[in-house]
Amino acid sequence: MAKRVLVVEDNELNLKLFCDLLRAHEYICEPVRDGREAVARAREFAPDLVVMDIQMPHVTGYDLILELKADATLKVIPVMAVTAYAGRDDEERIRAAGAAAYVSKPISLARFMDTVGGLV
Repeated sequence: MAKRVLVVEDNELNLKLFCDLLRAHEYICEPVRDGREAVARAREFAPDLVVMDIQMPHVTGYDLILELKADATLKVIPVMAVTAYAGRDDEERIRAAGAAAYVSKPISLARFMDTVGGLV
């Protein structure tokens, strides 16, 4: 059975790239452009993995990770943070919030898929 991935990314090009790449590897992908919809969509879609952009308008991916991890049903879903933040402190803070993996932009497609495969 194909694994389900919720992709939360406000940048249209990145969202399309991630979803196209996941679909090419036979994942079922659900795109979310607005972070304010992410938690509700996670409840509806029941993903095996959440790919989360960190820097978004309205709500940060960091705050969304905290919200997902505070939910009894959603906390078991691994989160892969994808971000332009490259500092070690940022990675530690994001991992401490509950992210299972951290991939910095610009994205290496091979690293992206290796990380996804290691989480689901």
